[in-house]
Amino acid sequence: MSASEQQQLDWLRLIRSEGIGPATFKRLMEFYGDAGRALKALPDMAKRGGRKKPITAYAEKDAADEIKALKKMGGEILLQCDPRYPKHLTSCDDAPPVLSVLGDISLLSKQGLGIVGARNASIAGKKIAARFADDIGAEGYPIISGLARGIDTAAHKASLPHGTVAVVAGGIDVVYPEENKDLYDEIIKYGAIVAESPLGTPPDRRHFPKRNRIIAGLSHGVMVVEAAKKSGSLITANMALDYGRDVYAVPGSPLDPRAAGTNSLIKQQAAQLVTSPQDILQDLSRLSPLMETDDDQGLKGTPLAMADAAAHYQDKHDACRADIMDSLSPTPVHVDELIRETGHPPALILAILLELELGEQITRHPGNKVSLNL
Repeated sequence: MSASEQQQLDWLRLIRSEGIGPATFKRLMEFYGDAGRALKALPDMAKRGGRKKPITAYAEKDAADEIKALKKMGGEILLQCDPRYPKHLTSCDDAPPVLSVLGDISLLSKQGLGIVGARNASIAGKKIAARFADDIGAEGYPIISGLARGIDTAAHKASLPHGTVAVVAGGIDVVYPEENKDLYDEIIKYGAIVAESPLGTPPDRRHFPKRNRIIAGLSHGVMVVEAAKKSGSLITANMALDYGRDVYAVPGSPLDPRAAGTNSLIKQQAAQLVTSPQDILQDLSRLSPLMETDDDQGLKGTPLAMADAAAHYQDKHDACRADIMDSLSPTPVHVDELIRETGHPPALILAILLELELGEQITRHPGNKVSLNL
């Protein structure tokens, strides 16, 4: 069953609100258990956290207009609590809570291969990408890429008959590059287009790493064809490694700078050298499909008791906040250590940390660590 209209509105409003990214969204949901409840609490939490300017939640009318416009295009909003949301993407800590999708949503949950590479790809590189995409796609594995020029375009075109997924950096209604408009239309018919950004968002440099993480997260493995040492393709490969995905690289000439990144991945043993589609198909065939269980549905939106527990200790709020600020410094410290050091109730500490985060007083770090912003 898909999410209710009100749930879609609440989730979209929360993730589109100022200063709310996937990680903060996740913490708000863990704390309040419901996006609507989090939205109501947002202004006061940010104020208590020391935010100088009032935080502005995304307007309900704007969210409704976005959903309506997407439906008019034939697409829909996909929430992370929806059973159709891909479980392998949910397993990534920074998975987008909300996706816009055009085309066949079911392709997102299938075992697929990401193919990325140079925009200024050689003729040989594009032929290699197309061969792998066609042969692997024909075996039932969707090909996932970013609709860019070069390798991405070759991979999408070759896998169209089998099912392909294009993750775009801007709004789902913005075709980039414009020369791929016909391919974009074909993918809507025979595959799926996916976006995280609001409708109408033009792609810019800061959006591409966000897009790359979705490609890596949707994929069960990522293949790199022709990538320079400093390229978005290598960012995607490194993200895939962080997510525990297999990475494959096609070797190239040491004289070609477009092969420097792929050769480096192989040399560092970060990627498996591949020369034929069968090399990858053997790996994919050994992977077990991710099964849905009641424990891995992602952000369910079930009300939790944490916010109520924190409210119970509001008389201790100011003292707890002062102790937290005294204990923090620019050096990251684990939240558990902070709880032990201050001795305050964990629910209250977590509430105040969330307030300070919304107030831009602290920074979150990997490994459940926080530091003070100076």
